[in-house]
Amino acid sequence: MVELKTETELAVMREAGRVVATALAACREKAAVGVSLLELDTIAADVLTDFGATSSFQHYHPRFAPTPFPAVICASVNDVIVHGIPSGYQLRDGDLVSIDFGACVDGFHGDAAISFVVGEASPADLALISTTQQALDAGIAAARPGNRLGDVSHAVGVIGRAAGYGIPEGFGGHGVGRRMHEDPSVPNEGRPGRGLPLRPGLVIAIEPMFMAGGKDPFTTDDDGWALRTADRSRAAHIEHTVAVTPDGPRVLTAL
Repeated sequence: MVELKTETELAVMREAGRVVATALAACREKAAVGVSLLELDTIAADVLTDFGATSSFQHYHPRFAPTPFPAVICASVNDVIVHGIPSGYQLRDGDLVSIDFGACVDGFHGDAAISFVVGEASPADLALISTTQQALDAGIAAARPGNRLGDVSHAVGVIGRAAGYGIPEGFGGHGVGRRMHEDPSVPNEGRPGRGLPLRPGLVIAIEPMFMAGGKDPFTTDDDGWALRTADRSRAAHIEHTVAVTPDGPRVLTAL
């Protein structure tokens, strides 16, 4: 069931979004050659403590996963698309890193993700990240009353396909609110003019995930969480939580 949020509830979600944005900025600032993924997880956990918020990710156990998620961030490096579990892996020069993070404040969630390169970046990685950001921006612009969910999905997917990137089927955005994952599903490809009408109060996470190799197949690691490109090409993942309002889209997870 799709639940529309009131302005009071959107204000609470904006506070959760500020926690998310702060944690992602802190992880980005501290990410450097030699820093481990577990260290980044600790940095994000400290932000939760500072704000009196709780993690949306830690102990989360969806049906597809064999075990609850053990950390507060998803840390996906190079050919890992999403859902990477933080480990002692130390970042290397040129690594493409995607950090996904969620926070809960007063019973409402915020969810966002960033992608960046540690150290010297290749032109191909910069293009992948830039295109993923462009797709997110286009999806956000389409999240307005009078449009339909397919308009958001189409805006994202057409940019990724035009650049020759792959898109993992079955993984994309979602509703956000009292639960981190709510209805509706927000695919990263769709037909314009089709799907759920967008009404004020709808809150969705829009999250393009593009694979540089141009192929769609992916594999799942033995941990049951991390999705990895089948051809081992690099991937990027960028996300915001967005509210549909009478005045247009409102990004709730910006700084």
